[in-house]
Amino acid sequence: MKNLKKVLIPVALAVTMSLSAFLVACNNDDEKPGPVDLGDDAWRDQSIWLQQDPLVPTDEAEFPEDIAFTAPAAAVHDPSIFHDPVSGDYYAYGTHYAVAKTYNLANFYRADKEEGGWEQIAGDNQFSVLYGEGSYYHANSGVNWPEAIKSTVDLVNPGPGGGGPGTTTWAPDVELINGKYYMYYSLTHHFGSNHSAIARVEATSPKGPFTNNTIVIDSMGANAATDPNCIDPELFYDKDGKLWMVYGSDSAGIFIKELHADGENAGLPIRSKEEEGFGKLLWKAHGGAGGNEEGPFVFYNASTKYYYLMTSHASLMSTYNMHIARSQNPDGPYVGIDGNNVAEDGADGNLVSGNYKFNRSGATIMAALGHNSVVKDKDGKYYVVYHARTATADGTVSEGHKLYVSQMYFNEEGWPVMSATPYVGETRGTMTETQVAKSYDVVLHEAPNKTTTNYVTSVAYSLTADHKVKSGSSEVGTWTLKQNYYIELTIDGKTYKGVVAPGWDTYTANVNNQKAVVTITAVSNEGKALWAIEK
Repeated sequence: MKNLKKVLIPVALAVTMSLSAFLVACNNDDEKPGPVDLGDDAWRDQSIWLQQDPLVPTDEAEFPEDIAFTAPAAAVHDPSIFHDPVSGDYYAYGTHYAVAKTYNLANFYRADKEEGGWEQIAGDNQFSVLYGEGSYYHANSGVNWPEAIKSTVDLVNPGPGGGGPGTTTWAPDVELINGKYYMYYSLTHHFGSNHSAIARVEATSPKGPFTNNTIVIDSMGANAATDPNCIDPELFYDKDGKLWMVYGSDSAGIFIKELHADGENAGLPIRSKEEEGFGKLLWKAHGGAGGNEEGPFVFYNASTKYYYLMTSHASLMSTYNMHIARSQNPDGPYVGIDGNNVAEDGADGNLVSGNYKFNRSGATIMAALGHNSVVKDKDGKYYVVYHARTATADGTVSEGHKLYVSQMYFNEEGWPVMSATPYVGETRGTMTETQVAKSYDVVLHEAPNKTTTNYVTSVAYSLTADHKVKSGSSEVGTWTLKQNYYIELTIDGKTYKGVVAPGWDTYTANVNNQKAVVTITAVSNEGKALWAIEK
């Protein structure tokens, strides 16, 4: 399981002696934690996600300083974050066998691995790093596949297709179960096909070599209109210790199946496809700008008592955008802020991000943010780990994906909101009205059009000392700071609820112009995100 990502085993299962060692291993300070022997049953001690953290901080906000933010160091497509409690390292696993690791998420943009920056363990198509073996040639697709996954390749038979042949595994998720590291991955016949399979391999190290392939579920011969595409697996434990797998794509949507949490079949479905089909539909796929739901990820907040389901929509190459819905039950129903069940037609949940640009000299257009995972540390910080591309003004999007890390907060109604700036070590905390009453560049996120690379450019607003929101000299709304942390804004008749937080202005080409800033991140009563950074 994701040891910081999905620690939902009941407290009764926690091993007291290993808890202190686990928290040491999760240290996110600059000093690298050393190896920890957690014992044979230590994989059960996953109580960090059951830890109830104060929703409102009591200490003052901690602003970053002396940062020279540059381009992210790691290239990982579809990053799934995993914290290894033995080594204390964070691993990001991605499509095309890409893997990177660090021991300090605050330094995700740095390549100096000895100082906590990311180390690119494997780049695109470097499967030998994970499998440590030779390959066998698959004539149909012309790809040298790892021998370890031969049974999955033989089942899926990757070959020609309208979107190009399936030539790699997709979206792996590494879990620690019963002392073994399991990599769950997916393989498809061709790009755009729903003839796919999810399988897993195992290892004694998070770096492999992975062997002993087992097919978990497949959608070979499935009906694209009613059946899911068996890709993008992610596992999580609920608060009662049950183990689940969410998966799927835009063929029919996102599904969930319960897995064995214990015993020799741990990590495999309790009920086979013959017994219960593909499981339960959580998020229905549909067309339009918000369609093509994929890359599901579920996490739990013990303080809000909600499970949150995140998905990515639209084109991974240009218009990806992240959405979220929540439920009091691990298997739904999941709803957005509008109360609509995302398993039904037309429901999109809340928009977390879209393509955008902050109005700074030389600032980059950020595009195709998505396929994220979430991790929580011992201090109660939540992080969103995702990939993103950049774009030029004419809509040209860069090749490849870079790995980004941003903090996630929760507003007064328990809805997650993502930081307006990448994470560089800041800590949420209280702020005064004097600190918040400033001029801001504000991005009002809209889902990108499915077929064009449009983006939102920030606009200037001022939050005045008398609680007015102004555009130039015109009053367009009001703002209220609550408990020196929560903020509520009305802008042109729309209400946004979120938090104020410290950040670092990375949206400038000149690192000498970067600075610590007050930021605002909020969600509207229509489920659209607002990001603001101090001018």
